[in-house]
Formats: sequence, structure tokens, C-alpha cells
Amino acid sequence: MADSGEDPLAQLARRLRTLRVQRRLQVGGLQQRTGLGRTTISQALSGSKVPSEATLVALAQALGTDAGPLLALREQARPRRTSPVAPLGGTRPVQQNFADRYLDYVIERHAQLTVVGLDLSRPEQACWPLDAAYLSLELSRQAENNEGWEHGPQPLAATSMACRAEQALAGHHRILLRGLAGSGKTTLLQWLAVSTARGSLPSELSQYRGRIPFVLPLRTLVRQGRLPLPNEFLAAVDAPMAPGQPAEWADTMLAAGLGLILVDGVDEVPHEHRQAAREWLKNLVAAYRNAAFVVTTRPSAVPDGWLASLGFAELAVRPMGGADTSRFVGRWFTAARTTASSDAERDVLDGLEASLLTTVRAQRDIAQLSTTPLLCALICALHRDRRGHLPHSRMELYEAALSMLMVRRDRERSIAEPEGILLGEHQTLHLLQHLAYWLIRNQQTEMSHSTACKLVTDLLPAMPALADQGGPSEILTHLIARSGLLRQPTADTVDFVHRTFQDYLGARAAIEASDRPLLVNHAHDTQWEDVIRMAVAHARPTERATLLNGLIERGDRESEHRARLHLLAAASLPYATEVAPGVRHEVTGRAAALMPPRSIQEAETLSALGPGILDLLPPTADGLHSDEIVAVTRTAAAMGGDQAYAYLRRFVPTLGRSALVHELMGGWSNFEAADYARDILRPLRDRLHVTVQTRAQFEALPFLTPVKSIGFEMALSQDEILEHLSPHHTKSLRLMEGPSLHSLSAVRSLTALRALTLGPSAPVDGLHDLAGLPLQELNLLNLPAGFSFEALRQLPQLRELLLYTLLPWRTLKPLPAPPTLTKLWLGSQVEASITGITQWPMLDDVVINHVMDAVEWAELAALPRLTFLHVTDADFTGAPTMATVSRLGLVLTRSDIRLDLIPDRFPNLEQLWITALASVSCDLTPLQPFSTMQVSLYNADRIGAAGLEEFAPEQITLSPRPRTTQPHTTAQDAS
Repeated sequence: MADSGEDPLAQLARRLRTLRVQRRLQVGGLQQRTGLGRTTISQALSGSKVPSEATLVALAQALGTDAGPLLALREQARPRRTSPVAPLGGTRPVQQNFADRYLDYVIERHAQLTVVGLDLSRPEQACWPLDAAYLSLELSRQAENNEGWEHGPQPLAATSMACRAEQALAGHHRILLRGLAGSGKTTLLQWLAVSTARGSLPSELSQYRGRIPFVLPLRTLVRQGRLPLPNEFLAAVDAPMAPGQPAEWADTMLAAGLGLILVDGVDEVPHEHRQAAREWLKNLVAAYRNAAFVVTTRPSAVPDGWLASLGFAELAVRPMGGADTSRFVGRWFTAARTTASSDAERDVLDGLEASLLTTVRAQRDIAQLSTTPLLCALICALHRDRRGHLPHSRMELYEAALSMLMVRRDRERSIAEPEGILLGEHQTLHLLQHLAYWLIRNQQTEMSHSTACKLVTDLLPAMPALADQGGPSEILTHLIARSGLLRQPTADTVDFVHRTFQDYLGARAAIEASDRPLLVNHAHDTQWEDVIRMAVAHARPTERATLLNGLIERGDRESEHRARLHLLAAASLPYATEVAPGVRHEVTGRAAALMPPRSIQEAETLSALGPGILDLLPPTADGLHSDEIVAVTRTAAAMGGDQAYAYLRRFVPTLGRSALVHELMGGWSNFEAADYARDILRPLRDRLHVTVQTRAQFEALPFLTPVKSIGFEMALSQDEILEHLSPHHTKSLRLMEGPSLHSLSAVRSLTALRALTLGPSAPVDGLHDLAGLPLQELNLLNLPAGFSFEALRQLPQLRELLLYTLLPWRTLKPLPAPPTLTKLWLGSQVEASITGITQWPMLDDVVINHVMDAVEWAELAALPRLTFLHVTDADFTGAPTMATVSRLGLVLTRSDIRLDLIPDRFPNLEQLWITALASVSCDLTPLQPFSTMQVSLYNADRIGAAGLEEFAPEQITLSPRPRTTQPHTTAQDAS
């Protein structure tokens, strides 16, 4: 309780300051220990803002104190949530009152996060407040269309940026989020729902403020047949207040632009029903264009650009790095200490936390396992359960976790027959496998309670010892209560606590049932990928050989699935303890035929195979095409680990002066920062666009000085920003993430600076600190609300302006850019027409990411020097003849674009780039009159292009370059 007469927030701040003094810690030391930003820590210490639960837990851990009393003070200090729904008049107060009730329900329903292995004997304590357990992971985002291009269009996947979830989501109203199993996708949706309902979203996510969150797990919805309409949302997820929902309430909220629709698990929809799910989303977007959407899926479940035509940006959850793993371990053990029954147990937990942090840093195999929240939680739980003894492979980790979850915890704590039923480990496994395999075969992730009971009933005649202990319902109740693997999210549904356990157990059942042909027949389906890999691990040597041979032989027969099946076979090898040499030779031979990789997609698939694939990569860059150099570099850099590090040390010195090296920077976070900077990056520092995301990377910058081009995606003070930069050498600076900067005055000291990129951390009062500087390029991305553009007119040498942020005007007329502009790129976030663009008559390079009308086309055609034009889903019917344009770029999400109008509209075209963000078809035959025009197709594997034969081979460039892989002849065939 707060002291009498003292504000709870003031008392909380005073306690934090006292603890900091007692521990003799400066703010910088707290930054290093917590990973929090300087502004966040300063606000907590000063009491100027109520800190989040996650902030307090991190500070308590760093200060060596119990978080409980601090969280209690925070609860007293936290302002009451106000309804995000403004009074609407008439009958609307009823709807508003219901909205308040519903928001309270969302907070209560989703504000607790299950912490795997936290206290398995007391499931009611195996939860932790979401804000305290939630870890903001890194998301990578593809650069939108032209963002980051320097010399015309490049393959879209070649440019990506990574930043914290809050910054990555900033400014986006429609998101498709990709992430591996256990990567934290569902937790992120929970956090968005609760933070929106509480009105506690960070400033970066202002676009979601004041909305009504609807959490819609597709695994639940698809069981009900037709996907629900908005007024059925609450009933579809069994919300208790659904019967009392006012008529048309959900429709009214969504139509008013107040909806945040959070759709979880596209990958959990059967493959044949995913198009129906997309149509459902398409209808929702069409009906409620101002609603916000976040949709999650596993990476391979849907193709790139699956929702691009609906305006969805794509983000991907990145693997946890060392700093994130350390923070997660700290939070897991903080949660565990709150469930400890004695001071002695808490002391033991303190020691285990310290030893695990040491183990993760020292043992590469454990570090490589702890790349997702799920795996990291399992490692924490096993480390506690085994008193520091950990498995060293993924399958051993799963096996040990299952044993711990199912039986050992109860047995070792003397919890026997709690429901009057005693199950051995093998009996429990058999029952769980049966349930898991039914879900996999039926492409489901949850089943009705009655179906689960029937499946148990079917097994009981063959398990008489179990049948004597109780009926199917009692046995199922015991499994749900004691196995630690099943749960009952609603009264009528049963599912596994995580899809990974379902796949592990289902794969084991498939092998025991000798269903290897069934596995091979489903191997092309992304829902079965993990099942196949785990089946290879469970199988005995002869079974394993049959399964792997089945995959490669089917790949040989079916060209459309060849790459996927052959790489899946190779990806399964690390899971196997023993593979016959002949079988291994066949599998690696098929993978070698796909070497070297030519695209980012191939590189990501190969990097997931682990270090064994490095032996198949070319040892040097000699003779490689540029796309192969990029993909090979990406494969090793994304893999991480000692073997990938050694490979890069050999490969990088062979790169020519013209080789693209940006993928090396993208891999920095996967290795020890200082070593990587010294050995891998330093020889190339003159060609690198350095990106700093962690404190360790910041401290390694001396290896890369003098820095010519650098970007910061972390919280830094102005002094720190300048610490490693050179006034005479630094030409490009990007300030993307972190707390808001108070000014940009420090930039003035960089006399050589010519290019500046500003993101959400830019000061709201704008660019006045830059007035008069000789900047030639300015990139503005997702700027904070209220940002002032006024000082643009005071940049007399500005030539290039890239705007990927919301503008405060409906047209470009008020944009105060100087008349010297030669390049203007406009992202989809701009939301303004190009009316007024003729005030910059020197423009020769323009990018536009919205569909223009005839008036806009006419004004664009009036630019006398326009040479390069790049447009998205352009409607050429309203375009006049534009004789000055010689280079045209098209981004396509649809197949109905009139390419036949191009010869008339652009009679002097010399180069055409087409980038597909979805599967599209187009006919290039009408372009035949351009006898010397160069045509480049990016994401060409997603373009059904007719008419290519009308062009000479040297006129066409396809990316990725197609392969002409021929099926191998197996030893069996030869005989």
C-alpha cells in the first residue's frame, strides 16, 4: 500500500531510486542489465509515467528485489481505463456500455500467459501477468516495393529490416505475421488485444488506439464450418456475453473504424480451405476498410504476398538472439520465484538462473536451441527440473520435456492418482499419440470433447488395466488435468498446449502404425513438414531409409513438388541418429542439385537445415552469379553458429568489389558481435550500410570505423549516436527506433552527411535542426503523429525525398519541399493524391504506390524530365502518352492490369521491371514492338507470363533464375 499522503506513482519512483542508489547503479548500468531504453528507465525513476509491468519486472530483477510490492504500487498508480468508444447518441449508449463490458472481458480473458513448465504440479500457478511475461521480439519487414533501392528495382526479398515488434507494426493497419512454431505469434496477438482494451498501447501503435479487439483463433473457427460474420464473432469464440450482444453491435463498431481483428493461425486451416479463409478476410476488408487486421501464420503455409492485394504488409518473427534469450530466462525465473514455496527454493532458483545464463552463452548447441520462446521455456523448465543437466538436441529436448510434463513431476512430488486414476508414462504416451494423430490426419488442431472421448473409448478394449480404473470421460479428464500436454480451452474443445507437441506425438504414432506411405503422400503439404521431420527421428533405421527414399523418389516423379520434397528430406537428416550411407548419399545428392541457392527463399530453406548443408555450398565466390552470392551469403549468415562463422571467414575474402554484401549485415545478430565485426565485416566496411540493433553491436563499432553509412535501431542518446561516427566520413545516417529524440541538433556536427533517414523516433517538432544543411537525400518512414514538415523548404540541396509515412494533407500541394527535387518516392502510407507534383519540374524518378486516376496521370505526364516511373497495380486506361519515360517498374498483386496499353502510353520504353507480390498472370505479347527493350521479372516463379518467347533471350531477366533440375536415377532404378 502507498504511504499515507504520498501518491502511489511517486512512492514507486522513490523506491526504485533508493534501490538504484543502494545497488550503486547508473542509468547506463540499468540499461545493460534490463535491455530497456534510457527514456523508459528515466520515466520510471522520475515517476513521470506509469511503467509497464514488463518494465517493472525487468527493473526488479536488475535491482535484486521482489517485483511483487512494486507491481502492487503500479496497480494503485495505474489510471482507470476509459472507454475507447465515444458516445454515439440514440441507442448507442447501450452499445457503448456493452463495449466496456467486452473490453473488461478481453483484459481478464487474455491478460494471463501460460508459462511452460513453470509449476507443473500446481497448474493454477503456471501463469504470469502478460505484461510481465511478454517479451517484445524482433520482427523483420520487407522493404516496401522500392524502399532502399539505389539503382532501379532489385528483387524484393533482397532488402529487409529488423526491429522490435512495436516499431515494425507502427503505421500499418493490415499485417500478415509469419513465424515458426512457438515463436510468439499468439502471445503478440494477446498483448495487442489486452493493450488495446486497456488503452495502454505504446505511442508507436497509435493506429490501434481506441479500437475494439476481436481475437479469432482459426483453429476454433474452422471446426464450425462456415467462418463467422462479425455479429457471430463473440459466439464463435464462446465469449460468455455473446447472448447479450446488442443487435448489429460488432457491425457498428467495425463500420465506424473501431475494430482490431486479430486472426490467429492460418496454418491451422486445412490446405484446401485456406482459399476460403482468404475470401473471408477479403470480404471483411471490403466491408470494413477502416478496420485494422493482424493475421498470423507459419512461414511456409501461404506464399509470399498471399494478402498483398488486400493491402497487407508482411512481417516475420526473427529468432531470439542472445540478449532476448537472457531477458526471457530472467523473466521465466522471476515468474518461477513467485510460485516457490520457501526462501530455500528461491535461493536454488537464483543459482539455476545464473548457471543457465552461463550455459546458454558458453554452449553453442543450447544457444541454437533457445531461439523461440517455446524452446527457451522448455530449456528453463528442464534446467530447473534436472538441476542444471540439459539435453543437446531438439528431439532429446522434446523427449525430456514430455517426460517431465507427463509423469515425473507428479511422481517426484508424490502426487499420485489425483483423479483416482494411475497412468504410466507409456500408457499416457499411447493415449496422447492416438489423439494427436487423429488431429494430424484430419488437419485439425483441436477436437470436440465428445470426439476425444470416443477416441479414448476406441483404445480401452486393448488397454484393460486402464479400462478397470475408469470410463473414457474420467480418463480424458485425468489426461487434461495431469499430462501437462492437453488442455480444454472451452467446455467442448480439447487441444494440445502447443502444436509442436501434437506434431511430435502424431509423428511417433504414424511410425508405429507403419504409415510411411501416408507421410510421403502428404509431404508436399506445409502442415506436415514438422511431422515428417519428427517421423524421421522416431523411425528405426530401415523405416527411416524407406521414408527418406520415398520423399526423394516422389520428388523425382513430380517436378512441381521436387524442390520442396528433396529439401525436406535433407532438412530431416539432422533429426536422425543413424542414416545408411547410401540413403544419405541419395538425399544429399538431391540437395546438391539445388546448389548454389539463387533466391532468398531458397537460402532461408537451406539455413534451416543446419550446419550439415554448409559442405554443399561453394567454398568461394569465384564464378558465382550475383544472385547466388547473395543467397549463399544469406544461407550462412542466417544459420549462425561456429561452423557458419568459419565458412564465412573463408568465403568473404573471395568476394569481388562489385559483390552485394548487405546480407552479411543482416546476419550480425546471429554471431558474437565483436568477433563478427572484426573478422567478417571489417574487411568490407567501406561497402557496408551498417545497422546497429544491440548494445553488443554498438560496442563493436570501433572495428568498423570510420563508418560511412550507419543506421541505429535501438535506444541511444545523442552523445552515443555520435560516439563512433566521423564528421568527415559519415555520409549516411538512419535513426529508426528507440524512444523519441528531443532534437536533431547533433546531426549538424556531421559535416560530410548527405543522406538521412528518420523513423518513429524522430522529434515531433520536425526538421528545424537540419535547416541549411547540405543534405541531398531524406527518407521519412512512419513518423510520429503531428510531425512538422515545415523545415523541408530550408534544405536547399535536397534532391531525393522518400516518403513512407502518413502525410497531414490530402494532396502534395502543401508539401514544402524545395523545387530542386529530382527523386520523389511515395509509399502506400502517404494516403494523399499526387496533385501538386508539378511544383517540382526537375523530377526524373518517381515511385507511386496507389492507383492513380486520370487527373493524377495528367499531372504526372506534365513533368518534363520524368524518366523512371514505378507504380503499383496501375490503371493505364486513364494515362496519357508519356514519351519521356524510358524505364517503367510495375508491382502487381492482380492479373487484370492492361499491359497491352503500355506501347501507346510509353512509346520510348527501354526497360520494364515487373515484381509480383502475389500469384499473377500477364501477357507480354503486346510488348513485342519494343524490339530492344529489357524485361526483368522479379518473383518470376509467381508470374504466369505468356509471350516470353517473343523476346530474344538476352532481353529477359528472371529472378529467381529458373532451374532445370533433372530427376536422379536411383540405385534401385539402375538395377
